[in-house]
Amino acid sequence: MQAQPKRILLKISGEALSAEKGVAYDKSILLQVANQIKQAREQGVQVAIVVGGGNFWRGRQYLDINRSASDYMGMLATIMNAVCMRETLTSIGVPALVQTSITVTPIAEPFDPIKANEALNEGKVVIFGGGTGCPYFSTDTTASLRAAEINADALFFAKNVDGIYDKDPKVYADAKKYECLSYDQFIAENLKAMDSTAVIMCKENNTPVYVFALLEENSIVNAINGNTKGGSWIK
Repeated sequence: MQAQPKRILLKISGEALSAEKGVAYDKSILLQVANQIKQAREQGVQVAIVVGGGNFWRGRQYLDINRSASDYMGMLATIMNAVCMRETLTSIGVPALVQTSITVTPIAEPFDPIKANEALNEGKVVIFGGGTGCPYFSTDTTASLRAAEINADALFFAKNVDGIYDKDPKVYADAKKYECLSYDQFIAENLKAMDSTAVIMCKENNTPVYVFALLEENSIVNAINGNTKGGSWIK
């Protein structure tokens, strides 16, 4: 069992916030996530969040769109998700703020690691939107970068699958699941659960990564407390 971390970066895939295809958000999922974050704060854990944008936009599916333009569209999608997550947290009494790498001052603060660390120390949840602010970088890489910048003890990846497999378990019935693997093994085997750039960055900063299914009951709290049954570690 892992010791409870004092500060985490929680990466939530955009698709995990949508219960069904074509629907941007599922209110029950948003509240489930928010209530677990509230519980984590009550246990003394400082929580920062990076949210993906796949519930709105997955640009690589549209090959006739310029890659840079498509990536910027994805960044805007993550900002929408970050604001939605902030408002959900605020609605249940959890103080939260959004910082973005792209300036959208009417709805969020510009990214500032010093202010982010101060807010976390004050007990606020900090949500990072807009990716890295540059095309060609995934929100996985954003999560590993922000985790390093706030000195997170661990990076938790909440996805719509329950860990890391050698191939897509939704397509292949014989997909093999990993309980724990090294950064180098993940990269050498060319696994797809995370962007390889993100894994390399986690290795360089000695940030352990836990990949788990968001929709399992109390998944976030269980992951933080080390009461894990089905996820996968990279460390």
